[in-house]
Amino acid sequence: MTDDARTGRPDEPGEVTLDAAASLRLIREQQERARAATEPDGRALYAAWGVAWLAGYLCLWSSSRRTADGAAGASGQPEPWAFAVFGGAILAAVAFTIVHTVTRTAGTRGASARTGALYGWAWFLGFLAIAFIQGGLARAGASPEVMGLASNATACLVVGLLYLAGGMVFGETRLYVLGVWILLVAAVASFVGIPLTYLVMALAGGGGFLLLAALEQVLRSRRRRAGRAAVPSVAAGDGPSRA
Repeated sequence: MTDDARTGRPDEPGEVTLDAAASLRLIREQQERARAATEPDGRALYAAWGVAWLAGYLCLWSSSRRTADGAAGASGQPEPWAFAVFGGAILAAVAFTIVHTVTRTAGTRGASARTGALYGWAWFLGFLAIAFIQGGLARAGASPEVMGLASNATACLVVGLLYLAGGMVFGETRLYVLGVWILLVAAVASFVGIPLTYLVMALAGGGGFLLLAALEQVLRSRRRRAGRAAVPSVAAGDGPSRA
């Protein structure tokens, strides 16, 4: 047992244990912050897409109901303003996904940085391909209803498959499950037909994103609290008795 140079009294074993526990807790917190700063934040991505789908699809559904009631020209088809709102919301979500993913992985090197960048640009390429597919269908004389169903189905197919890929690449089970859910929702929405297609996508699709964002926040909060509480409890249990 050694004397404390400042107080002239012997070091207490319990103090050494608590210092080690505090250091370990600090290391864990720093590792968590570093990981969070270099990986895409699922909460932000889920929330962005949830808001985009909920707002955009609700606008399409509301507008298509108006036209179905004879308030506008094309019966059952959304009005131009609704498509503009929906398109703007989706483009904003795509842009946010690309910027967020590329920015978060910009400080890393090696295979993980390359994978994150390629995954981010895959979103842009997927939706660029959808634009050309829709243009080809329009030139082929597809009806407005077919165009509406096809645009929704192809967009959901891209999003669902990219989330499946993201779940596999980043080892995120929840991301993979979300991809499966989106594909199922898109399949159901295609069968119910317009205008119910848009309502299903808004509630089941957008709502699913928002629910997962909330779940992700709860799980992260629990992990942080558990990490902070675990180390002191272990240190207190392992320390010598002062009885």
